[in-house]
Amino acid sequence: MNQKRLHKHDPVATRLKDAGLKLTHQRLAIYQALADTESHPTAEEVHAAVKRSYPMMSLNTVYTTLETLKSIGLIQEMRFLDNIARYDANVDPHHHVVCVACRRVEDFEDAALDRIQAPAAVKRRYRLVGHHVQFLGYCPSCRSEGH
Repeated sequence: MNQKRLHKHDPVATRLKDAGLKLTHQRLAIYQALADTESHPTAEEVHAAVKRSYPMMSLNTVYTTLETLKSIGLIQEMRFLDNIARYDANVDPHHHVVCVACRRVEDFEDAALDRIQAPAAVKRRYRLVGHHVQFLGYCPSCRSEGH
């Protein structure tokens, strides 16, 4: 877990300013909530985490801020088995393994998977912008429960 705290001279804060966005405690808190976890939280889970420090923050503010952070490339949105938007501050190329029972999501990196190329027929039809691999299975906790 990343325990680093952001301040006004941090590269993330600078990127917000460079995008013409006001540097607010709420924006930094929402980004930090994502940077501090590897759980790929939903907007509602981010809201619950940030609400402890900012009890007046609305869920709408969280949604708006997540969209803003995504639009400037500071976070990414992804959807897994439940098709619910989840967010990740790790924007470096990586892949995921998802538990089909509890929906836990874990990151992993694999240079061989990064080099996978789409078939020529796909390349002719689409302008590809990236890819990631997703493995499905049962996490250790769910396996010990009989899955």
